[in-house]
Amino acid sequence: MPVGLQLITLVGSLIHDDLPCMDNDDLRRGKPTNHKVFCEDIAFLAGDALLAFAFEHVAISTVGVKPGRIVRAIGELAKSIRAEGLVAGPVVDINSEGLTDVGLDHLEFIHVHKTAALLEAVVVLGAILGGGCDEDVERLRKFAMYIGLLFQVVDDILDVTKSSKELGKTAGKDLLADKVTYPKLIGIEKSKEFAEKLRSDSLELLQGFDSEKAAPLIALANCIAYRQN
Repeated sequence: MPVGLQLITLVGSLIHDDLPCMDNDDLRRGKPTNHKVFCEDIAFLAGDALLAFAFEHVAISTVGVKPGRIVRAIGELAKSIRAEGLVAGPVVDINSEGLTDVGLDHLEFIHVHKTAALLEAVVVLGAILGGGCDEDVERLRKFAMYIGLLFQVVDDILDVTKSSKELGKTAGKDLLADKVTYPKLIGIEKSKEFAEKLRSDSLELLQGFDSEKAAPLIALANCIAYRQN
C-alpha cells in the first residue's frame, strides 16, 4: 500500500509543481504536463483530488492493521504535506530565487521539504503499518530523509548535465530561474561526492534489518542515486 500511496501523493504534488504559477513546465517524463493537456484549472483540481484521495486510500484500503496504527499513519501523511512539510520547501525555494547569500543549510532545508517529505512519509507509513517499533520507525525516518535529500541532489546534477530529451522535462530551468542548487554552491564534482555519501549513509541505516525485507529499500536508494532522468 505505501508504494501506491506514494504514487498518488507524488502525482498530485507534481501536477501542482508543473503549473505556470510554479515551475511552469511543459514536459513531465517526456509527455505534455497535465495543465498543457487539460488546461490549468482542471490540473489544479486534479492535484487537489489526488492529495485528498491519498487519505481516503489509507483509511479505506488498509486491512489487517490496528486502528491506532492507521490513525497514526494518517497523521504522518498529513504532517508530510502541511505548511511545515511539502509546502515549506517550494515556498523558501521561490523566495530564494536570485539571492546571493544562500548557504548549504538553507539549501538543505529546501530540499528536505520537497520530494524528501513525501519519501519520508511513505517509508515511515510502511514501518508504522507493518508493526515496527518506535526505534525502527525513527531509524527508517532518517533513512528516508537521506534518500529524499539524495533525490534532490541528483535532480540538481541532472538538471545541468542532461538534455531535455534525456530528462523527459525541460533541462536547465533552475539555472534560468537563478535558483540555488548544489552544483551552483559547491560544483558538480562535490555534488556527486555528496550524493554518494548520502547513498552510503542511508544504506548503513538499514543494517540490522531483515535482509529480505530491507531489499526493496536498498534497491530504492540505489535507483535514486544512479538514475539518469
